[in-house]
Amino acid sequence: MYLAVIPARGGSKRIPRKNIKLFYGRPMIAWSIEAAQKSGCFDNIIVSTDDDEIAEIARAYGATVPFKRPRELADDHTGTTPVIAHAADWHRTQGMALSAVCCIYATAPFVQAGDIRKGLQMLQAERCDYVFSVTSYPFPIQRSIRITAAGRVEMFYPDQFKTRSQDLEEAYHDAGQFYWGI
Repeated sequence: MYLAVIPARGGSKRIPRKNIKLFYGRPMIAWSIEAAQKSGCFDNIIVSTDDDEIAEIARAYGATVPFKRPRELADDHTGTTPVIAHAADWHRTQGMALSAVCCIYATAPFVQAGDIRKGLQMLQAERCDYVFSVTSYPFPIQRSIRITAAGRVEMFYPDQFKTRSQDLEEAYHDAGQFYWGI
């Protein structure tokens, strides 16, 4: 079984109710559910939530909510990994063998079904444990600066001061959209 887990906690502090805030006329989570559906990769698309309103919206857009997330996995300090592990373990206790699990963030409205498919293809072809989406930094990180305690700036990489930006190695960061794992 190929499982999509969309974690969507109800108690966001920075942006309250962010998972269901409207984005281009639809709740934010709807975009992730739709991308998962259109990818054609999944036998089951679930939302892991502690929140009844999020659960209702998730169901309305075609996801399942087979359990309510335990309180200890719905606080401000719990990372994504234990939430996904809980969902995977729940499926295993129900007698479902998992081939791969994909975490898709509820707040990733630009995630594309084709990228999710490519992620699964890479996971299978490369025989790796994890695959996730990345994006390049818009400017070379070797030119990054910090503000010191004295209010001054200094370069993180002062040895790169005279290197032309086009000669610097491109760097990437996690795009925060999806994570495939076996």
